[in-house]
Amino acid sequence: MMFASRTNWRLDPNRFTQALEEHRRSGKQILDLTVSNPTECGFVYPEQEILAALGDTRSFAYRPESKGLREAREAVAAYYSGRIGFARTDKAINQGRIDPEHIVLTSGTSEAYSHIFRLLCEPGDEILVPEPSYPLFEFLADLADIRLVPYTLLYDHGWQIDFGSLRAALTPRSRAVMVVHPNNPTGSFVKPREAAELVEICASREMAIVADEVFLDYSAGSEPAQTFALSDGALTFTLSGLSKISLLPQMKLAWTVVSGPKALVQTAIERLEIIADTYLSPGAPVQLALPKFLALRNGLQAQLQDRVLANLSVLDNALGESKLLSRLNREGGWYAILRVPATQTDEALAVVLLQRCSVLVHPGHFFNFPHDGFIVLSLITPEDGFHEGVRLLLEFFGADEA
Repeated sequence: MMFASRTNWRLDPNRFTQALEEHRRSGKQILDLTVSNPTECGFVYPEQEILAALGDTRSFAYRPESKGLREAREAVAAYYSGRIGFARTDKAINQGRIDPEHIVLTSGTSEAYSHIFRLLCEPGDEILVPEPSYPLFEFLADLADIRLVPYTLLYDHGWQIDFGSLRAALTPRSRAVMVVHPNNPTGSFVKPREAAELVEICASREMAIVADEVFLDYSAGSEPAQTFALSDGALTFTLSGLSKISLLPQMKLAWTVVSGPKALVQTAIERLEIIADTYLSPGAPVQLALPKFLALRNGLQAQLQDRVLANLSVLDNALGESKLLSRLNREGGWYAILRVPATQTDEALAVVLLQRCSVLVHPGHFFNFPHDGFIVLSLITPEDGFHEGVRLLLEFFGADEA
C-alpha cells in the first residue's frame, strides 16, 4: 500500500458531522455552545499593542536558537515566578524561579507533544492518558507510532484520579503518565496528594510525567493553581502556551518546562535541544513579542473569566428549574458538563438538539466519557447566544418532563 498505516484513520464523516454540515448548508442559524476559539467570542483585544509587538525590526534578522530566543524563554520563566509547585510530598512548596535553560519553545503544544513522545518512546511504547479528556492526543500518538493507554477520572461530588485503574494500566512499555491540569473538559485540577502519588509511581518506575497546563490560569477558586513546572520528584514536562494563556491561538507559540531530578533534567534538555534544532525554532516575530503578549494576558483573562462567571450563573439558574439536568462540579477551565437523561446515545442527542433546536453541543463521547448521558458546553460563548441556547436546551428537556 502506498500510504503508511499510521494514517489509516476513518475519514468518513460520522452522523453528528453530517448533521452539522447539512444544517449549515440549509442556511439556518446555529446557536453554537461549543465555540472555544477566543478570537471569535467578542473579546476586546488591545490591537495596536499586539501589532506593535509584532513590528520589532529585529525580526528581519534570522537568529535561530534551538530552544528559542533567550529573552522569550526568560519571559516564560518570569510567568512562573512566585507560583507554587508540587513537591515530593503531598504538600505544596514554592521552589523559586525556573531556569530559562530548562525551557524549550515550540510552534504550539502539539509540536511539543511530538518532541516529548520522540524523546521518551520507542515505537509501540505506551503513554497513560486520562479519560475523559481531549481527543487530539490520539492523533498525536498515531503519528509518533506509540499507544495511548487510558486511566480513569472518577466523579463523586468532584473529579479524582482512579489510581487503581492507573496502576492496572502500567506495563513494562509504559513511559509516561499524562495529566491535564486542569483537565479539558472536566475542569478538575490534580490535587497535591494525587501529584505526590504520581511522582512516587513515575520515579519508582523510571517514567516521566507530562503535564498539560494550558488552562492553568483559569481557576474557579480565589488562589492561583499549583503547577507541575516546579515539581522536583520525577522527570516532568510541563506544557503551556499563548493559545489559552493570552487568548492568542493564531500566534502559534508554546513552551515546555523540564523539571525534576537534576541529572535527568540535564539529559532531557540536551536531547530535546537536538530535536528542537532539527525542526528549527518558531518564528522570530512571535518570539520577540512573547514578553509583551504575556504582559497583556491579565486584561484578556479578566474578560474571559467575567464571561465564564456570567454564563455559568445563567446556566445554573436555568438548571434550578429542571428535574432532568444537572451540572457536574468544575474547578477551572472554561467548559461545563451537563448530566442528561441517557435515553439515547450522546451523539444521537446532539444531532436531535441541532435538528430541532439549532443548538450545537459537544456529545460526551467526543471526550471519551465512559458512558452516555453527558453533553459539554463552552462557557466562553458570547452571552446572548449562550443564554438563548440554554433556554432552548431547557425547553427541549422540559417537553420530556411534561
